[in-house]
Amino acid sequence: MKKFKFVFFLCISNLCFSSVKVGLDVFFSNDICKKYKDKKVGLITNHTGVNSKLISSISLFKECKDFKLVAIFSPEHGIDGSYHAFESVKDDKKTSIPIYSLHGSTRRPTKEMLKDIDVLFYDVQCIGSRSYTYTTTLFYAMEEAAKYNIEVVILDRPNPIGGNTIDGPILDTQFRSFIGYINIPYCHGMTIGELARYFKGEYKVECPLKVIEMQGWKREMSYSDTGLNWIPPSPHIPEPDTPFYYPSTGILGELKILSIGIGYTLPFKVIGAPWINSELFAEKLNLQNLPGVYFLPFSFKPFYGTFKGKFCRGVKIVITNRKTYRPIAVQFAILGILKTLYPKEFEKNIKGVNKDLFCKALGSSQILNILENEKYATWKLLDYQKGQIEAFREKRKKYLIKAYSN
Repeated sequence: MKKFKFVFFLCISNLCFSSVKVGLDVFFSNDICKKYKDKKVGLITNHTGVNSKLISSISLFKECKDFKLVAIFSPEHGIDGSYHAFESVKDDKKTSIPIYSLHGSTRRPTKEMLKDIDVLFYDVQCIGSRSYTYTTTLFYAMEEAAKYNIEVVILDRPNPIGGNTIDGPILDTQFRSFIGYINIPYCHGMTIGELARYFKGEYKVECPLKVIEMQGWKREMSYSDTGLNWIPPSPHIPEPDTPFYYPSTGILGELKILSIGIGYTLPFKVIGAPWINSELFAEKLNLQNLPGVYFLPFSFKPFYGTFKGKFCRGVKIVITNRKTYRPIAVQFAILGILKTLYPKEFEKNIKGVNKDLFCKALGSSQILNILENEKYATWKLLDYQKGQIEAFREKRKKYLIKAYSN
């Protein structure tokens, strides 16, 4: 009985006393909500919008007596996160408060949706990668809010891979799309609040903007360091460390050359194909001496998706140091070694790829050009992004929240 009580105490402690308070916690505990007395508000959120005690922002906004919640907006994957990637989600106006989908017939809140709203709040957990559509949903909403002078308030949340990891090419404007909307690296090292500040400043979006800052979050923290409970923001991001792997293999998935663990129990953490030699592939990848990572020979059989029901041989990506790990560099190394070891399989598979979608996801056509035209592509891929990253690192400084660095 004593053991049970001790375990129960630990669970409750983790639930209620995390070292980090997200913007939603701060908004209500510090009475900031009273500043919006008698306002009619809209809320962009989903199942990840919870405070440190796992109470949803929808519940808290409904119960608040200071203002009135008049509309809810949901991003990709729906209000409860159950829809898969690219699935269209319908509005739900049968509830007492209408829920408008921003991943259905429209991806921007319309004039009709916004007509009764004084303030538009955003409370969604993102994963720190540019190609995740939750951030684009925010940028679209800011642009629409600006047309009607509606204030946008961000309830800030952690970047799961930390605030110091910057990696990958800057988005080329010609590939601007719903899966990549602003000119930032693939891994940007910013919170959603900082991204909103960046977007407003760099793109001259004239909506009034306020960020409710977190308390206790620091740039060097991964999500696991926060003490907060992880809620999968989408079906294939099940664990708090999955956001580290998503930018390391996600773009590979667009090429359809390998299984990237989608359809297996380790999404984005393993890569493989029936024609790969696990030991040789792992050996060549480890010889690149990339920081913070080790490639372990690994075999698996996907339950669905690419190579469904077939034995795949490849590697499991093992992160040995999150602070030095470079997610996109890992992806580029995999692509380069794959072409070097298996040129025939590589060429055969790359011919049928949706090149437009690949370039939109990555934000650049130069990577595909290198892959198609260079016999030994690995180090050309790794060198491609260096100058862009340093320029961005300097540009973003004025949009960073100082409390997160102290």
